Parts: sequence; structure tokens; C-alpha cells
Amino acid sequence: MPPFRRASSKNEDEAYVEGVPQAKRQKGNSGRTVVPCPNMRVTRTSMSLDGLLDFFRTEIENRTPDDLTSGPEEASYFERFMGSVLPECLEIRCQVQDSDSRTDNFGTLLRPLSRYEVSAAIKYASALGAAALPLPAQATILRKLQLRRERRRTDIQGLDFVNHNSLTSVPPQLPPQQPPSGIFDSLKSIRTTPYEMSFLSRLCGYRPSTDSGLVAVDWETRSPWIELMTDVRNHYSYAHPASSQSPEGPVPIPIRYVSLQPSHLQQVHELLARVFWDGINVSDLLQSSSERCSVIAMYGKIVIGAALLSSPQEAYITYLAVRAGWHNSQVATTMLYHLIMLNPHKDITLHVAANNPAMLLYNRFGFKAEEFITGFYEDYLDSQSRASMNAFRLRLRR
Repeated sequence: MPPFRRASSKNEDEAYVEGVPQAKRQKGNSGRTVVPCPNMRVTRTSMSLDGLLDFFRTEIENRTPDDLTSGPEEASYFERFMGSVLPECLEIRCQVQDSDSRTDNFGTLLRPLSRYEVSAAIKYASALGAAALPLPAQATILRKLQLRRERRRTDIQGLDFVNHNSLTSVPPQLPPQQPPSGIFDSLKSIRTTPYEMSFLSRLCGYRPSTDSGLVAVDWETRSPWIELMTDVRNHYSYAHPASSQSPEGPVPIPIRYVSLQPSHLQQVHELLARVFWDGINVSDLLQSSSERCSVIAMYGKIVIGAALLSSPQEAYITYLAVRAGWHNSQVATTMLYHLIMLNPHKDITLHVAANNPAMLLYNRFGFKAEEFITGFYEDYLDSQSRASMNAFRLRLRR
């Protein structure tokens, strides 16, 4: 074995030089002795003997009877020396560890890790690699151990202070417990207050929706009836200049297209009676899918048009009517468009009188005549009616 020579150092760590022949030493700028040899290998290690003590203790404990009967003559001088001083060193180490130990809040006796134990733990964790994904707590502990070792290697003073009074162990993990059987039933039985009746609605305000079943809103259409009402207001303001009039004029009202609601039934029945015949009742649409079978045009609270299907399954247009004064305003076109879009991927059929101008409207949407029926409206129209009793059956194929 090549001789070892120990060089002087300023800290606890010592520098050992292995296999260095005697050479002339010289002083560097730092004042530390330097050996000018190109093959020199200097290793900075710890003065802690924990690893060495553990090694020799393991060797002694693992000796076989043959090793014991072979006699002390075969053992080296170093081994005999370590065998004589090892018990005393182990006893002193236990005393030092006991003095550094503290009791945590759970009554567990804890002590700081030695340098050897820190290096062994880091080496063991690094050997595992990516074979096992560490828990977050384990990864945090490993990073702290590596940081502590690097601080010692770089001789950073004052950053490796450990408050032994703060040592604590991981609290015991309690097994998962199933909640009581009735806790979920109790949670589900909690009744909440609707927003419109809650205290929050009183703070933030609540405005009930007036557009139930809203389909579309039109702010641009100007019908003959709207123009007539504008002229009436202007004539009144000219005739009564002293009366209070809003300088901005009347607030514009849009045309809203909505689905059929119970409040619309009376006006819808009156509209259909004027356009078609008496006795029409469409209240059964409220029990079916009214949001898919009806489009009602509203100006304010006035029903100005209605487009109705018999049912979503049959997709048969029963009525399409527009209030007087709202013709040629694209109201019927808009209602028919939305009614078709509410029922996609289905053929839509209808019957129309042979002399009804609505035939042109249906043709623009792609309806094609499939059948001509004579006397289709004889049971519905009066004999003196100007409308034709004959009808075409139209279909829109999808």
C-alpha cells in the first residue's frame, strides 16, 4: 500500500495525498502548501469516522468461526488496532448521538443525521433513479440533504444551522375512514333558496326575464303600421306644441320572435280567425314542444304574426299568418325561416290554396309541389269566400 501523507488545512476537513513521492514544497499566493506533482490526486473528505466505524463493526459481527480460529497472527496490525479501540469509539459515538438527540411533539426520540448517513441516503436515492417515483415529501427531504452536503463541501459557514428543538417526525397516518351512512343524505336534503328570493338578489338586483322562449330580435324592420303610428305622433305634436313631448322622440321598439306562451293564446286565436276561419284552437301546442313548433312575432305586447307546426314528429305547417298592416315587412319570411331552423334534418310539408300569394314565399325556401287536391278547403271556407277551395301539397326535402 502506498504511503499516505496528510497536508495541513484550515477547516475540519483534511486533504489526503495518495502515492505522492517526496518533493520540494512551495508556498502559493494563499499561503497554503502546494505539492507540484502532475499525478497528484487530492480528495477532500470529512474527518468523521462514522463510515469507518460502521465498516469495522460490520466486519467483526460477520466473522465466521473459521476466521476466529485462524488466530490473531494472520490479522494485520491495523485490524488488530481497530479491534482494540473499536468498542470505545462506538461507545463514545453513542454518547455523542444521545446528547444530540431530542424528543419531538409525538414523543419520538430523534437525532440529526451524520455526514456518512447523509451521503448514504443520497447515494441510495440516486441509485433508485426513475425506477420508483418518490413521494413529494421524500423528494423534498432528498433535496435538503443534497443542499446540506454541498454547503459543507464549499465551506459555507452559518447556513447549516439546525435547531434541534424544532426536530419533528411525520405524524402517524390514520387509515381512511368511511363517512357515516347518513351524511350524504343529509347533504342532499339541504334546501337552497332560489336566487330570485335570496338576500343576494336583494343586494345585486333581480330582473325577471321577459323574453321567455326568445328566438330572435329585429330592430330594423319598419312596417306600414309603424310608419302610420309615427305619422300620428308627429301630427299630434304639431297640433299640440304646448304639450310635453320627449325631445328624442318615442323609444324604438324591436320585433321579438318568441315561442308560443299562454299569454299569447287569445291574440293568436283572434289573428287566425281573421286570416283563416273561426274555431281554431292551438292551445294543445303548449303541452307539446312549443319551443320547436311555434314562432310568434311580437311588437311590444301585440301579436303581429304566428307560424305553427302540428308536432315535431310530423313537421306539418298548420298555420302561417301575419297581422294586417305588417305585410311586405319580411315578418312571414323571418317566422318561416326560424321555424325551419328549429326542426333540422326533417322534411316539412304543408297545404296552400291554389290562389294564395304565399306560394311564392314557399318556393323561395325550396318547397316543391307534390300533389294538387281538388276541394281541399270546402269543409273550412264559406262558399262565398274568394279563396280557392283547391290546394297544393308542398314538401321541403332536407
